[in-house]
Amino acid sequence: MSHMQYVSAEGLKKLQEELQHLKKVTRREIANRIEEAKALGDLSENAEYHEAKDALAFVEGRISEIQEILNNVSIVEEGGSSGGVVRVGSTVEVMVDDNKKTFEIVGSNEAEPAVGKISNESPIGSALLGSKVADQVEVTTPKGVTIYKILSIK
Repeated sequence: MSHMQYVSAEGLKKLQEELQHLKKVTRREIANRIEEAKALGDLSENAEYHEAKDALAFVEGRISEIQEILNNVSIVEEGGSSGGVVRVGSTVEVMVDDNKKTFEIVGSNEAEPAVGKISNESPIGSALLGSKVADQVEVTTPKGVTIYKILSIK
């Protein structure tokens, strides 16, 4: 059972490019490695053959994963406050523990917490969804409950 995957237009383009590269380039490279390894003879003790087969299995898994995402994708518009409510695609400025922080709410495939892109499925992201400017949102994390006051939504 799959669930809706949220990605930006840029994230969708990256996934589509990765899928094409895996299908057209990486698959062919691994198939060539398998053929070269087969030419060496005895497959039971052929490390190159087994590594190539493992690599092919990994690539096929990633291709399936990307296709699953693309089959259940919802494109989110960059920015826009959607009636002043936090949603996937919003950039939210908050005050937390006397510090201003800015988060971009993104789908789980694009999350990069180190640069402020947090998943809509993360504790902070899911707590902020649906909130408005001036709302105070309680976020429960492993460190305990923290209050986030929403300053702006873009």
